[in-house]
Amino acid sequence: MSADIIIVGAGIVGLSSAHELVGKGARVTVLDRGKPGMEASWAGGGILFPLLPWDYLDEVTSLAFLSMALYPEWTEALQHSSGVDPEYMKCGMTVLPGIRSMEKASSWCASHGVRFLEEPGGKFVLPDVAQVRNPRLIRALSRALENLGVTILQDCEAVSFERKNGNIVGVRTAQGDVHSGQDYVVCAGAWSGMLLGPDGPDIYPVKGQMLLFEAGGLLDTILFKDGIYLVPRKDGHILAGSTLEHAGFDKTVTSAHWLHEKAAEILPALGHLSPVKQWAGLRPGSPDNIPTICRHPAIGNLYINSGHFRYGVTMAPASAKLLSSLIFGETSLLDIDPYNCKK
Repeated sequence: MSADIIIVGAGIVGLSSAHELVGKGARVTVLDRGKPGMEASWAGGGILFPLLPWDYLDEVTSLAFLSMALYPEWTEALQHSSGVDPEYMKCGMTVLPGIRSMEKASSWCASHGVRFLEEPGGKFVLPDVAQVRNPRLIRALSRALENLGVTILQDCEAVSFERKNGNIVGVRTAQGDVHSGQDYVVCAGAWSGMLLGPDGPDIYPVKGQMLLFEAGGLLDTILFKDGIYLVPRKDGHILAGSTLEHAGFDKTVTSAHWLHEKAAEILPALGHLSPVKQWAGLRPGSPDNIPTICRHPAIGNLYINSGHFRYGVTMAPASAKLLSSLIFGETSLLDIDPYNCKK
């Protein structure tokens, strides 16, 4: 096996990074502890928006909004190259009464060019919010990469790095050592902190539990209230999420009843339906939701693109471009300094 770049992690961030780097002429191999995209990338809701952006730092919203601007063309190109429709669509989002400061929200949106409407009863509507069906996006990316000749090694957990003279020379995995990379990138989601060790950034698992309802025609826009969201899919399903739990690497579903009650408070008709599926995923948590996109501070040929917390899907295409600019020494679309490795 020969590759210019070896990426550890085949979630949305790792696959997007591979797609961007291959487009720049690199030879890329991606390896993952499981199946591509089957952790947080699959488990999330696919909302392409920082849920309440006025509550986040500029480092989060700048990266998210750059990525959101890339999404229409990016998903169209992926559909063309893969034959899989990621189901990108603008469906809008309504923040239901209970928002802490309507004045803060409207002021932020006005100053950042985000369309909004204040409706009677305290509803705050964001008509341009989009979504993507993240499992289909993962399939589209995986197939596009396969068509480009990228090797994706699944069920190939990275255990540690082999180092020589201050650089990485290989990855020790459950299937044997993987060598031949000139550069290495960690995009291992919630597992990134374990792999990078004490010299790496503060990245940790945060569990989120989700429900899926079969509810055709009940909803055509995203609803959000008190940290809970409902997301309508094209086929009539509705996703309800999500919890925020610091439970280590435990993915046990424990809050289905509570989440069902909260979903029914938002859309009462869901109270009469039983979920058709329930699951939990592990987000790569990070302080203030700011991801790490940088060269490792102590290892010259090791890069990090991880720690996107709730917004890995939202931030993926822009994060891939920032990573690519680092590796190829190009001018970045954003100031990269805020995404350097922090302890």
